[in-house]
Amino acid sequence: MATFLLTSEQSAEAIIRHHGRTQTNTIQIVDELAGRDYEQIRKALPNVKIVQVIHVIDEKSIDEASEIAESVDAILLDSGNPNLEIKELGGTGRRHDWNLSRKIVETCGKPVFLAGGLNYENVREAIETVQPFGLDLCSGVRTGGNLDLFKLENFFAEVEKAG
Repeated sequence: MATFLLTSEQSAEAIIRHHGRTQTNTIQIVDELAGRDYEQIRKALPNVKIVQVIHVIDEKSIDEASEIAESVDAILLDSGNPNLEIKELGGTGRRHDWNLSRKIVETCGKPVFLAGGLNYENVREAIETVQPFGLDLCSGVRTGGNLDLFKLENFFAEVEKAG
């Protein structure tokens, strides 16, 4: 079973310290890692998987994912924008350009998870368009901040239809 630490820390040292408090077997980095120093994390935590979030904004996201894929175990594509004055690092409930996501899946050579604005009304299109390794969702199956059984059941029914 995979256990995840979602961290917005940006230095390898801070991520390693953060992991020390949680002892998960996977670290999901939701912001840019300073100096792309994944090697320091790997040396300190050799048995921990690294998932890097790429915020799909434009064509540059494709190049960023391809470069980072060499250093991580998986990529997670989301709809945030870390370039804003107040960073958006996920949980926006917005979808991004899935055609860009598809290009990332085709070129990065690592498992790619898709997040960002997924719900039961669009998940089949998302799967068919992007062909992700897996999905990451939250707000699309919630109402008023609470898990919505109707949305959750319909979401998985649509996932099954997508094949």
